[in-house]
Amino acid sequence: MERQTKQAARPNVLFITCDQWRGDSLSAVGHPVVRTPNVDRLAKEGVLFSRHYAGAAPCSPARACIYTGLYQMNNRVCRNGTPLDARHDNVALAARRAGYTPTLFGYTDTSPDPRRLDPSDPALRTYEGILPGFVPRVLLPEHQKPWLSWLAARGVKTDAGFPEIHKPAKRSPEVSPAPPVYSKDETPAAFIVGEFVRWLGEQAEPWFAHLSFISPHPPFIVPEPFNTMYDPADGPALRRAADLDAEAAIHPFAAWAMERLKKTKFIPGAKGKVRDWSEDEFRQIRAIYWGMISEVDGQLGRIFDAIAARGAWDDTVVVFMSDHAEMMGDHFSMGKGGFFDQSYHVPLVIRDPRRIKARGRLVDAFTEAVDIMPTLLDLIGAPVPAHLDGQSLLPFLDGTPPKAWRNAAHWEFDFRSVSSGKAEKRFGLSSRQCNLSVVRTKRWKYVHFGGGLPPVLFDLENDPAETRNLAADPAYASARLEMAERLLEWRAEHLDQSLALLELTENGVAGKQYL
Repeated sequence: MERQTKQAARPNVLFITCDQWRGDSLSAVGHPVVRTPNVDRLAKEGVLFSRHYAGAAPCSPARACIYTGLYQMNNRVCRNGTPLDARHDNVALAARRAGYTPTLFGYTDTSPDPRRLDPSDPALRTYEGILPGFVPRVLLPEHQKPWLSWLAARGVKTDAGFPEIHKPAKRSPEVSPAPPVYSKDETPAAFIVGEFVRWLGEQAEPWFAHLSFISPHPPFIVPEPFNTMYDPADGPALRRAADLDAEAAIHPFAAWAMERLKKTKFIPGAKGKVRDWSEDEFRQIRAIYWGMISEVDGQLGRIFDAIAARGAWDDTVVVFMSDHAEMMGDHFSMGKGGFFDQSYHVPLVIRDPRRIKARGRLVDAFTEAVDIMPTLLDLIGAPVPAHLDGQSLLPFLDGTPPKAWRNAAHWEFDFRSVSSGKAEKRFGLSSRQCNLSVVRTKRWKYVHFGGGLPPVLFDLENDPAETRNLAADPAYASARLEMAERLLEWRAEHLDQSLALLELTENGVAGKQYL
């Protein structure tokens, strides 16, 4: 029988999300360059899920899947700024029902339901709202004002504000490893960790903390020594077609995405389009990105050590993951979105000190963002709503994987632009039609678009870089049909089940909302 800890019934919960951390960028999964000793340490004490995928992109849609346990087709958070319907339950509200005070350090990028607010409410002028149920100890939205004022109090010159504060301190080339004005002990991640450690000293009861780091999200810059920790010449080859024309030929959406992506989104003040960076420049940015990952990894070590110093490490469940991933030069692109794996394959490590036999386990089954809410509820002993799209991962922690587990990953990307209509105009579609859905098995990847845009089919065994779209090739018609049917079956199974699992009978309500 596995050892039980003091707080077995109600453990502490440390729920960590990063922003744009790729699933391949961990030394624990064998990356040839990146070093992440603290995530590795966590993996040795827990379970590492090597095929974990985000449910959507960018931040608000990705996090809606995580927080609600529902696919985008059901939570309907399509873009940054799409309101989250107030009817949906979420992990913070569920934790409150279990007796916790869920506390936020960072951000959740949750736009509130405008039907519950007055039209003049300031909350309706930003997409960076707070998920209902969380108490914000430190709210750090994109403007990063709390961090900037903290920097100023430390004597750092912050007049430039955001995003210019993230430019090199000294004049340098457009793509350069030059460091910013702040030090390794003054990053946004360091600031959040310091606030968490201070808060930790105030806790006497089991706690639930959500640390939401913005790194390694752009702007891509990091202080010494992380700025030169990695050699741009090292690392795997960039995954992309032979040239820009061949890349654009994969699909009209891929061509449009490259056409509109600007450098300044990733390096403030840079001119031109991302696709025009040279391979050397992409590699230099990638080396900086890896340095940002290592900087956050160091801050994770501070967190783990602080909890251990309070004697609470053996009473603390840890979930570490990223909301979505990052293209980082693959397919001549940066950022997230579209259908390529690089935007959706993310890390996931779960450590439960009550499950000693799980330590060091590697799971290569397909897991998804929607699995996080039911897993967290299971970990704290709370009921799991039956209508959730995700499934608890506790069987993997217990060493008894379910026999009927999924054999594919699924995600969605909605590229509507309600306020500007750019995508709608570009493709001649309505906002309802600007979407794609993906089903990805170990061999095949099928992408279905709305509005009559052509589909995509990749043979991942023979084309792991995803450069040859086989959807129009008659030789692959059967594979395309099979994958399209699988996608249709997935959507039919997961349409909103919140009331569909109940039935009114002469004996009252049949069915259960909770398992």
